Order: sequence, then C-alpha cells, then structure tokens
Amino acid sequence: MGNVMTYSGLTTKVRAMQAKLLSRKDFENIAGLRSVPEAIEYLKGKPAYARYVEQMDISLYHRGNMEKILYQSLFDDYTRIFRFAGMEQKKFLKLYWKRYEIDLINYCLRIVFNHYDMPFDIEYKKVFFDKYSQISIDKLATSRNITELIDNLKDTEYYEPLKPLIESESTTLFDYDLALDLYYFSEMWRKNRRLLKGEERKMYIRDFGTKIDLLNIQWIYRAKKYYNMLAPDIYSLTIPIQYRLGLEEFKNLVEAPTVEEFEKRLEDTYYARKYADVSGKTLEATYKECLGRQYISDRRRNPYSIATVNTYLFLKEEEIYKLTTALECIRYGLTSRETLGYLGGVIQ
Repeated sequence: MGNVMTYSGLTTKVRAMQAKLLSRKDFENIAGLRSVPEAIEYLKGKPAYARYVEQMDISLYHRGNMEKILYQSLFDDYTRIFRFAGMEQKKFLKLYWKRYEIDLINYCLRIVFNHYDMPFDIEYKKVFFDKYSQISIDKLATSRNITELIDNLKDTEYYEPLKPLIESESTTLFDYDLALDLYYFSEMWRKNRRLLKGEERKMYIRDFGTKIDLLNIQWIYRAKKYYNMLAPDIYSLTIPIQYRLGLEEFKNLVEAPTVEEFEKRLEDTYYARKYADVSGKTLEATYKECLGRQYISDRRRNPYSIATVNTYLFLKEEEIYKLTTALECIRYGLTSRETLGYLGGVIQ
C-alpha cells in the first residue's frame, strides 16, 4: 500500500468521481431556489445524481425521498471504490463501513425508542448492507422494542457494547448513542493503527487523532453550553483518547467552570493556534473545516495512498449533509443568504 503501483488505478477512479462533486457555485444556485422540486430538478443536471433523480416520479419530490437518493449515490460511490481497491485497501474500506452501520443502528434505535408510528424506511439500503455489512436489515426492521433490536444484533460486534444497557430501566436513547460512539472510535483507533503501515499509518493516526480531539472539544462545549453538565458527567461522554490535546489541557477544558472560561482555555490549545483563521462559525462547522483541511493536505502530499479514498468519502458525505440542509432551508422558505449561512456554519 501507499505507492504508485498499488494506487494508480484507484486514484484515477477517485479523481474522476471527485470531478462530479458540486461546486460552490452550485450551492449558491441551489440556495436561490424557492422550492424543493426546483432543487431536485436542478440536480437532474448533475452527473452524480442525475440517474437517481430521473427515476423518481414527480409525486415523490420531497425531502424524505431525496435523502434516500443522496445516500444511494454515496453507497454507489463506495461500491465503485471497493471494486477498484486491492486486498489491503478493502480491509480499510470494510472498517470504514462501520460508520454507516452505526448510523443505521442509531436510526433504528430512534424509531423503536420513541415508538414512532412509521415503518423502518431502510429498504433502499438493503442491497448495500447485504453486500458489505454484518448487520441484517431484515432483522432490524422486525424489531418492536429495544430488547428485540439489541437481540437482533446478537451476531454482530455491536451486541456486547449495547447488551448491558438493556438491564437498566433508566437507560436513555443518549446512553445507547454514547455506547455506540465510544465503541466505534475506540475500535477504529485500535484496528486501523494495526492495519496500516509506514506513512499511511502516520497519516491515519494524525487524521483520526485530530478527529477525536476535535469531537471531544465539541462535545465538552455542548455539554457546558446547552446542558450545564458537571465535570464527572462530561468525562463519561468523551472519547478516552487524546492526540494533540494533552491530558492536562483536556482536563482543564472539562473542568472549566463556565463556557466563557472554556473558550478562554481553548485559545491556549494546539487547535486554536493552528486554526486561528476559522472564526465566525459554529463549533460544529469549525470541526468540519479543520478536518477537511487535514484530509486535503494529506491527499496533496500523498496522492497515491489511502488519503485519496478517505478525503473523497469525507467530501461526499459533507456534500450530502449540505444538500440535505439546503433542502430543509428551502422547505422552510429561508432566503438565499440565510441558507448559505447555514451551509457554511456561519453564526447567525
């Protein structure tokens, strides 16, 4: 792995796919549209989405169905990359797929936990999960309560992290989400460090370590600002891994008595110094901006490596998030300026 011979075909394929990503101008045009059907019609002219949108009947032109189309495009891209990948690259991609498994389990938990009067609308994912996943969508879709849902994960790696939560009557949806997140990040940190070698291993540690640090910063901030949580509770919801955020710095952030003091202490960290030019945005948008820069920098320095795949999937996922956000903004009648503000994560 990590050389021209191994990655030449895959890198060429990914570059061709990246050429189909939407531009800044595309998002400006979409933000100026006045209805969801108009936005969907606009996407008919975009190669990444045209063949999916053209299959839709106009009566199905709404946000829910459009979200399915967007994720079908993402999963199809994953399939194309997987086909071009060598054996070692496929090992990485199989681990990467875990993030989509976590998303699916979280979705199913919400349906069952909140007793929604709606079916499991996940049939469109079945063809992909049957091919790449350890999870059976057929089993999850029959779950009538939390106990059944967890039991239907018995043949997967997610059963053990979730099983202890069933025994407590006070367990919340947040507890399930947290257990899955902590398991996912710990496993990805441990397994991919062993899987990759040389420069690719260094890149992975840098990228995933940065992601964990930034997520912890984001979660600490939200815990203080929106939930007034105390330090012991905040420690329980953070990922027990530090990269460039030193242990003492991490402790200082968690134990900051106020949001203002947290922000002051954050200014002394590596991330505040490195990304000092990212201002006027929400912490969530700053997190994505920092990660995006890191991935693109890695790909530029090592184009014939797993960085090419990692960067593309990140950019595609971000594009889907922005499109979903734009459709929601259009549905609620926001102005073009307001929509672009949300897409850029600008504090209103």
